Formats: sequence, structure tokens, C-alpha cells
Amino acid sequence: MWATVAGLTGFYVLRYGFGAPDMALYALFGALPLTLFAQVPGPAEQRTRTFLAVLPAGWALVTAGTLLAAHSWSAACGLFVVGFTASFLGVGGPRLGGLAAAFQLYYLLPCFPPYAPEALARRLGGLTVGILLTTLVDRLLWRDEQPVPYRVLLADAVDAVAGYCASIARLMTGSGSSGGTGGGDGEAADRSGARRDQEAAYQALQATLLSRVAPTERPTSASLRDRACYDVRAAVRHVRAQLDRLLAGAEGPDPGAARLLDRAAAALRDAGRVLRSGAAGPHDDALAMALSSFRADRARRLAGVTALRLRQDSVVQAAATGALLAGEGARIAFGAPLDARWQWPGGPFPYAELRAPSRWWRRLRLHLTPRSVLLQNALRLALALAGARLIVGALDLPHGFWVLLTIISLMRTSAADTRGALPPAFLGVAVGAVLATLMLIVVGDTPAFYIAAAPVVFLVGFSVGPVLGTAWTQAALTLVLILLFAQILPPDRHLPAMRLLDVVIGGSLGAVASLLAWPKGAGGELRRSVVNFMVRGAEACKAVTLGLCQGSGSSPGPGPEQGHGIGIGYGPGRGHAGNHSADPLRPAHAAMLLAQAAHTQYRTEHAGRDRAAPPWETAMQPGHHTVSGGELFLAARRNGEGPDVPADATTVLMTLADRVADDCLRATQLVRSAGADVPELSGPYPAAESAPLRCAVAQAQTRGPDADPAAILLIADTEAWLTGVAHDAARVVRTAAR
Repeated sequence: MWATVAGLTGFYVLRYGFGAPDMALYALFGALPLTLFAQVPGPAEQRTRTFLAVLPAGWALVTAGTLLAAHSWSAACGLFVVGFTASFLGVGGPRLGGLAAAFQLYYLLPCFPPYAPEALARRLGGLTVGILLTTLVDRLLWRDEQPVPYRVLLADAVDAVAGYCASIARLMTGSGSSGGTGGGDGEAADRSGARRDQEAAYQALQATLLSRVAPTERPTSASLRDRACYDVRAAVRHVRAQLDRLLAGAEGPDPGAARLLDRAAAALRDAGRVLRSGAAGPHDDALAMALSSFRADRARRLAGVTALRLRQDSVVQAAATGALLAGEGARIAFGAPLDARWQWPGGPFPYAELRAPSRWWRRLRLHLTPRSVLLQNALRLALALAGARLIVGALDLPHGFWVLLTIISLMRTSAADTRGALPPAFLGVAVGAVLATLMLIVVGDTPAFYIAAAPVVFLVGFSVGPVLGTAWTQAALTLVLILLFAQILPPDRHLPAMRLLDVVIGGSLGAVASLLAWPKGAGGELRRSVVNFMVRGAEACKAVTLGLCQGSGSSPGPGPEQGHGIGIGYGPGRGHAGNHSADPLRPAHAAMLLAQAAHTQYRTEHAGRDRAAPPWETAMQPGHHTVSGGELFLAARRNGEGPDVPADATTVLMTLADRVADDCLRATQLVRSAGADVPELSGPYPAAESAPLRCAVAQAQTRGPDADPAAILLIADTEAWLTGVAHDAARVVRTAAR
């Protein structure tokens, strides 16, 4: 309905009311790309702003196409630039990505003969009418139901993790096992409830994976809201990972840890309310105060502490800190200024104080690499369109525009998916061509029939097309094009056959381009990207540990896509000299984002799936844990601050980091070989046998009052982070071995 009214109103008014067929055609093609090909997210007011912003871009593209149509080579060169730019700008998020096809079509139509620069004013006038009608109809008429906003999905995940956190808090109070009969049953019930909440949290977080979110709702832009929402998910995922460790190995009762986790659960529920309402609430320091109190209590009770309690407290503290950052990120996403506690160089939200152009440039720069599937897609499509334009010009094909329209509508990100889309498309066009030919023979030159039939075919064809598939859509499109061109040019019974020929040529060119340029799509890049992410994560484990021990680790600088840090804070130390501009997590962070982009595209591809592929989310988890936890510690060492780590503790921590990195690399080899060889890891890492924890306990016991509590806690927290990464690497191996 929306496409029918927006597309045909301007066409009929200009064609029959003003006798301007040129303007009518451009009014039609001003509306159709936005109604049939574009995906514009957001509420009505936001979509209106987007459509109005399209107008000047459309003027520029129609002008360029009109002026470059003088020669095939100039039109093809312009098409390469427009095709690549429109597609690659999709790295800036769904708003730009959803308009790529519309921008390409605005250039395509005028870049074909006849070369008529004198018609430019009429073309621009028609385009303006089409886009303004689209904007008006979008505001006045009912549209398709909008997908669930990402902030709501994220709020569901935050609430689920809050429930899981509260369950672990109940488990750690020890109330179920204290006194009286039935205590054991109470503890079992608490543990069973925690496992149910664990599964609920897992499922809710899975629903927020970019590959499972509607394309128009993915937080992939460089906007402040998308960046902050993405960081909220990273923080909440970090919280859930810590809760998993507590469920597996926590021992109670531990009232102090239980109180902190209860406060963390409350903070998460507050963050969920902010996300659900879309409004930043008042700032609440309750969790920050509870966390500070917990840290002070840890420092006071180091005498007689056990290795298990050191690790358990470190995990509880990391979970609470993740909840603290989730709340701050949720507030930033909806307009709250960055809190003063995070306003230092290399803080966890560096983008909050950056201007929008800087954020956008960093996003584009990240994907300017042949390893980016988004760059690959843009180059593949641009080459296919430019090559097809040269061929159409060389063969002097009539209605060559249809050849390139076919490439845009049928070309997929992999050769297998493109081949799979062609047979039903060819069948649909063939059926539509037969019906159109019979119609032209029977009806002949009867304009009233074409005027009356076009809206009916348009409405029925494109209303049920998404349900009945590609064949139906292509048949309907063929009939609609014939009905409309019969109102501009004298009816030609050969026109349907030309349409079929153009579609076959365009589909074949698209298939050849897909076969020659990155034919496996994301399936060919994903394994390489994930392996690279895992390798970079293993390297970062050692680099971050070395920086913590030697004081040369600095806070993450505002490099590309930074912002997932979870700061701990150990209090000021003597400080250390060193290079504070280097970020040991930068390579891992960049590799993570490229792997996520490849995985998101992979989930949209249907053909050629790798049956031996591991669960990619599980394979990437060690790297995620390395980045989130590593930034947590580097933030605590900003500007060289923090305690000195004794030499013996440095030695055992570096030994542990080497073991964990080796386990990660062995898991990487499993992913690289597609499960052909299942490695043996050096873990598990029980707390009682942990050399860093034994060293920390010895520091507390032998030095007594002279021991530095901050150094002991740093040792314990670093050990907990490293063994958490090792736990995730072991999960990769267990999952692949099943």
C-alpha cells in the first residue's frame, strides 16, 4: 500500500495532469527505491528527517548521472564511485546502509542514453516530487510493523542478567545451608534457581547478537547511542561470565560478596529501566560506594585469606564493576553527560567526549582493509555495476537500466547465494514476460486499461511478494514495468522479451562477479577473522600482564572503536616511567570488530554453510574476555599509577600468562583446522594450585602489616582474569569436541 500510493501518485499526476512523462518517470523512480529497496529504521519523525536528507543527495546523483551519460566509460567510472561509496558507507550503520540501493538507483537511471543535459531540471523536479511524496505517505499511512528496538532487546538482557546476579547473591548468603533441617535442600533449591536464571540470561544475551537483530536495529553506527549500547552489552556479557564462574566454584557463606552482588543486581535493573524508557535517569552512587567498601574490606581482611577466597572476591568485584559500567553506558546512550569519575584519558567511554566526525572517521578507517567483509562487498558490487555498464554500452542494449537493476536486486554476498537467487528470479521474469506479452497483444494501445491495471498489479504483487518469494516478486516487477512503460512509450509487444533478456544478462554478470571476487562471502573470511582475533587476544594476554607487572601498561588511548573498558582502581602508587601512548589491546580490539562484522554477514548467508564450523560466538569468547578484562586493568594503571608488583609475583604472573596464551593458541588451532585435531590444554587452574594466588597469600602472611594490600589484590585480580580467559578457551575445545 505504502509503495503503491507513493510510487504511482506522482507518476499519474505528472503524466496525465501536467503532460510531463520525463518528470513522471523520475517521480516514480524517486519513490520506488525508498519504498521497495531501502530499509529506513526508526520512528516516523526520524524517518522523515532521513528522507528529507536523501533529497539533496538524490539531486547530486541524478545530476552526476545525467552529465556522465555522454560516454559509456565516464558513466561506468561514475557508477564505480557511486556504487562503492553508497555500499561502503553502510559501515556507518543501518541508516546509511539501508539507503545504499536507493542512492545507486538514483545514479543508474540518468546515466543511460539518451544523453540529455537539457532535461536535468525536469528530472530533478520529478525526483523531488517522488521523494517528498514518499515522506508524506510514510507519515500519513500505516507502515509495516517495526522490529523490536535494540534498546528493548538489550534491556531484556540486562534484566535477565540482573536476575542471575540476584540468584548468585542468594546462593552466597549461605542461608540455605545454615542451621536446622532442610538447609541442604535450601542450598540445592538456590543453586537450581541460579541455573535457571543462568540459562535465561544466556538466551537473552543471545537475542542481542548483531547477527540475530533486525538489520535496521543493529547498533553498528558511530553515533553516541549505538556506541554506548554496544558497550552496555559488552559490560553485561562480562558480568554474566563472572557469574558463571561463581556458580561453578563459589563457596559460601560470604555476606559481603552477597551484599555487593545484590547492589549490582539493583544497578543492572536501573540500567534496564533506562534502556526501556529511553531516558537517562538520575545518577545513583550506591553501587560505586558499595564497590569501594568491598575493596576496602578486602584489603582489611587479607590476613589469613585463602587462595580460593582471593579469586572469588576478584570475580565478585569484576562482576560488580561491569554492572557499574553498564549503568553508566545506558545513561550515556540517552543523553546523560559523562560522569566525572570516567573523565580521564583512556577512560572506558572515550567516544563520549569526541565530536561526531571523529567517531565516524574512526569507524570508516577500521574497515579500510581487504580483510573487512564490508569493504569486500562494496568492491564486489561496484566492479559488477561498472563492468555491466560498459558491456551494456558496448552492446547498445535497449533498456540497459534493467540489467543493472537486476544486479542490485539479485546479487548476494557469496557466489552460492547469488546462484541460488537466479533460478526463481529467471522463472518469475519469464512468467511475467509471457503474461505481459499476452496482455499487450490482447489489449493493444488502450491507455485506460494500463492506467487502471497498474495500481492493482502493483498493490497485489508487492504486498504478497515478501511471502511468496523471489519468483513472485520478479514476475510482479516485470508486469508493473511493462504497464508503466506502456503509458510513456507506445506499447511494444517485444518489450517483455527485452526485459527477460536484460534480467538474464544482469543475473549472469552478477553471478560471474560473485564468483571472481570473494566467492565464499563471509564464509571464506569468518574463519580467518576469528582465528586472527583469537591470536591477537592470546598476544594481548601476555602484553597486558607485562604492562601491569612492569607498570608500562597505559590506559587505552582513544584509538579506533575503543570504549569497552571496565576500570577497577587500586589506589595511587609510586608511578612508573614508560611509554604511556601504546595500547596493547588495540590489535585485539580491531580484530574483534572485523570478526564481528564477518559473523554478522555470515548469519545472513544461506548457501555454502561450513558444516565443520564451530559455534562462532563460543570461539570468540576468549578474545572478548581478554579485551573487556584487559581494559579493566589497563584503566587502573592509567598514567603509570598503581602498586608495584613484587619480582616473584611478576615471574609467576608472566608464567601464567604464557600458559593461558598457549591454551588460547591451541584452541585457535582447533578452529583453524575445523576440528580435525582436538588439542590438550594445560588447565584446569584450581585456585589452591595457582602459583600467583599462593604468592599473594604468602605476601599477606609473611609481610604482615608491611604488605601492600593494593599489590596483593592486583595479583589476585590479574590471576582471576587470566584464568577466566583460559576457562573460555577450554569451552571452545569442549564444544568443538562434542
